[in-house]
Amino acid sequence: MFKEYHLAITAQALRGRFSETALDAILFGNTRQDRPAGQIGHPEYHFDDNAFERSAAYIERNRTEVRAALERGDALPAWHAFGRLTHAAQDFYAHSDYVTLWLDRFPADGWPPADAIDPLDADLLAGPLRSGKIYWPLEPFSWIPALKRFVLPLLPRDSHAWMNLDWPERGPKFAYAYAAAVKRTAHEFDLTAQSLPPELLSRFMGRG
Repeated sequence: MFKEYHLAITAQALRGRFSETALDAILFGNTRQDRPAGQIGHPEYHFDDNAFERSAAYIERNRTEVRAALERGDALPAWHAFGRLTHAAQDFYAHSDYVTLWLDRFPADGWPPADAIDPLDADLLAGPLRSGKIYWPLEPFSWIPALKRFVLPLLPRDSHAWMNLDWPERGPKFAYAYAAAVKRTAHEFDLTAQSLPPELLSRFMGRG
């Protein structure tokens, strides 16, 4: 997703759970994933290239880093690690066909409201999901508005350029990806919080 939506999703899901200092650090860790060094050679950061297992492992690796940093008494890298894992979790819905498969259960003229989406549907998560592939060197040119209409027809339909739900102009499915990402971010907080003893949880939330 575009930076502004990662920021909005994360803040919507987490504000009130963390101190402002903690939330700012989480937002930094989240959005830093989209820097150039995070875009090239790291599909696990974004659930790209069908890297579902690698991305899931990346989320859990960062969750482990959260606790390790808190145990050292160093909250800042814990917040950054949590930001990184939320970024990946959010991009799952924008970069895979999860939303499309969930909506395929309903008639085209009878989609439920976006906030009805289940972000953790067991059948879908266990099924043959796909995510957009980055086709080098053409794909980056599709990110340039002036060139997009020339480049897009040259890319396969399973490319990130065609599959992404990164912003509202991608159509009505974006609202479902956004809503699912908000719910998933809150879920990732719950999973992380449940793994921490009270003292570390207080430190994680920026309140101790």
